[in-house]
Amino acid sequence: MRWRWCAVWKRKVRLDEEKVLATEAIFEGRVVKVRVDNVEMPGGRQTTREVVEHGEVVAVVVIDEQGQVLLEEQYRGAVGKKLLEIPAGGIEPGEDPEDAVCRELREEIGYLPQKIEKLGGFYAAPGYCTEYMHLYLATDLTPSRLFAEDSEGIRVVKVSLEHAVAMVISGEIHDGKSVAGLLLYLAKKPVKR
Repeated sequence: MRWRWCAVWKRKVRLDEEKVLATEAIFEGRVVKVRVDNVEMPGGRQTTREVVEHGEVVAVVVIDEQGQVLLEEQYRGAVGKKLLEIPAGGIEPGEDPEDAVCRELREEIGYLPQKIEKLGGFYAAPGYCTEYMHLYLATDLTPSRLFAEDSEGIRVVKVSLEHAVAMVISGEIHDGKSVAGLLLYLAKKPVKR
């Protein structure tokens, strides 16, 4: 059993897992499912958790032969505006994440990477969503367009890494996966001497 001090309750609290007592499916759409879990907390108190179920996804920092970062500008209806983002998309059932990287890049920006490197990964919003985001670096690009219905309206924008990081710092890029991917790549990037 693990414990930690809670400043709000002024006592130690248990860090054990919650016990799911019941689950109710609320909504099933094309992209997400929503459920409500009735859970018992480690101390015995019961509460509910609203959970958005969404599969795993890939997000890709794409660097071309000139060292430029390839971003996508596209309208995002959920926030009601155009955003600059790194390419991303869902992993199909049974699909390898690296295969999803290749498919998404062919569909969205028209390139097939010859080199793919795992940068890391994270849960997008673990307080309410199951989505896990795999972050990759893609380089050594060859033109290879694979058309998809939902790729219309995507504009590819090429910027230097320095400019992309400056856009993150200024808030011009404020999409979470893009912030994480670009800064993680910057942190892992080999220093040229």
